[in-house]
Parts: sequence; C-alpha cells; structure tokens
Amino acid sequence: MKIEYFLSRPGQWLYGEGPESDIVISSRIRLARNLTGFPFLVRSNAQDRTQVKETLRKIMPNLFPGKDADFADLQKIPPIDRLFLLERQLISREIAETDGPRAVIVDRNERFSIMVNEEDHLRIQSVTSGLDLQKVWKLINELDDRLESRVNFAFHEKWGYLTACPTNVGTGMRVSVMLHLPALVISKEIEKVFRSLQKVNLAVRGMYGEGSQALGDFFQISNQVTLGKSEEELIQKVSDIVPQIISYERQARDFLRKEKLDMILDRSSRAVGVLSTARTISSEEAMDHLSNIRLGVNMELLDAPNIRTVNDLLLHIQPAHLQKLVGAPLNANDRDLARAQYLRKRLAGN
Repeated sequence: MKIEYFLSRPGQWLYGEGPESDIVISSRIRLARNLTGFPFLVRSNAQDRTQVKETLRKIMPNLFPGKDADFADLQKIPPIDRLFLLERQLISREIAETDGPRAVIVDRNERFSIMVNEEDHLRIQSVTSGLDLQKVWKLINELDDRLESRVNFAFHEKWGYLTACPTNVGTGMRVSVMLHLPALVISKEIEKVFRSLQKVNLAVRGMYGEGSQALGDFFQISNQVTLGKSEEELIQKVSDIVPQIISYERQARDFLRKEKLDMILDRSSRAVGVLSTARTISSEEAMDHLSNIRLGVNMELLDAPNIRTVNDLLLHIQPAHLQKLVGAPLNANDRDLARAQYLRKRLAGN
C-alpha cells in the first residue's frame, strides 16, 4: 500500500458533500464477521491468524474487481503509517496498536475497508459523506455478499452472526453517524442530548470511535446492541434519531444568530486570526479553532476558507498526516511548530 496515494486526497468521510453535510460529517456502517473453522481471536494462535489473513489476501481481487484496492500487512508497515490509517478512519485504534498477524484492505476511493484480525476475524466498514445511511447499507451489503460467496461465516440460525463480543451477536452491525455540534456545545445543551440518546441505547463517542475523546465538537452516534434486531431496524433507529439531533443543532444555531451573533462572529474570526498567525499550536487547540471556523462558514458569517478546505485541514493537522506532509519524523514540539506553519500557509492560500 502506498500511503502517499491517500495523502494527496481528502478522506471520503470529509468530502463535505451529501445531505445535511454542514452538520453530518459522515455516515458509516460496520459489520463484524468471523470465519468458520477458526477460533475467535481471543482463543486463536499466530498460525490461525496468519491463515485468516492469507485467506483474505487471496480473495481480495474478487472483492474489488479492477485492482482498485490495496492490501496492507499491518505487521510490516511502520507505526506512523498505521497511525495515518487510523486518522483516516480506515482502521481502529485497537488493530493499530496490537501485535500479531493483522491486515487491512482499503479501496482506492476509501468507501470501504476490511480490517483483518481486529476483535473479530473481519471488521467490514463502508462510509460516505453526509447523511445517507441507505446508500452506505447498499454498498456494504453488496460487499458482504461478495465475501460470503467466497468464505463461510460463523452463523447460527437462532442467534445470527457469531462474534467475539456478545453485544455484536446477531447482525454484527454498528450503524454510526458523525456530527459536528458546536452550537449545542456553546449553548450548553449537549449534555441533554447525550442523556436522551442513552435512554434509547445509542452510544456517543469521539471522532475516532470507542475510547476517543470528542475533539472540535465532533461526535459519533451509534447503536450499542445488535442482538434481536434486523439490519433494517438498526438503520431505521439511527435514521429516526439523527434528524432530531440535526434539528436541535439548527435551533441552537438560530438562537446564537439571534441572541449572540457578535459572540459567534468574534469566535470564528478570532479562530481564523489565531490559525493564520500562530507560530506553534497543538492538534487539540487547532481542532477547536477549526470547529469555530466551520461553524462560522456554515452560518455564512465568514467568506473564507471554504468548507472543503476546513475539512481537509481537520485531517492534515493530525500527527501522522502532518509528518507525512513534512516528510520527516517529528517530536511533539516540532509537530506543533510544523502544524502552525502548515495552517498559516493553507489559510494564506499557498
């Protein structure tokens, strides 16, 4: 896999296109699957995991005709490349940081990735920009069918797909939507939204999924349990809730426009000023400022930069992307310096 190929392109989830894309960053569906004839990962040895990995390597050309996918052996690529793939949300933190035989298959358009030997033998995911869960479901369902025509999945007539974690048994499906909710955070209504989500068994996580913190007011909303629910029911549940959250965010933005316009204009303008002049800046601080800029642009309070540039910066200021852009390994202090320099150049139009 040539990481540099992806470096020159935005991540699929940050295209800034699709329905409700000013608030909904991306729609994602993930399927957990295990192969028959092999123990679950917690009971498997290195030989088992290697066989699973090689099985996927062999069938990959049949999954993605036209050679538009890459197979990355995660044992053989350096940690910075694994971090790069994590930042693009093509792999999870768990598979990036564990040892042993493991891999990922990524299509060139980043609509799909298949993690091999994560918590389950396979973690299949599809993602698209904006709110379009039906489109994502169609894409991943077709890929799942192609996989199932070439390998045998562990399946029980009563319980459904068998997985390492009991919460995934059944469909093995995790439906998630990433939202940018700065107005709800500013108006201090976000905790109320979170409490209402917990009551209907929906989880709230940070930008990089389970165990990650919420940076820049970006949050992932997803189902928690799959057992006893069909794929359509799980998709419908998230599809019913997300428009309500979008409505709350729009109401909060309307309130801020009417009651605190000067404050929001000041926040977004100051954010542009800081990122355009800072000599050193952490990724956390930069994310907060980019969140304010994104809100200002979407509320039509700022003329520049455009949303595509803001979305691009959200990814490129992350540690691995930044080091790839610079072309050299950097310690934390040097990354803060390089990040500030990169932001100054991009916001100046260079």
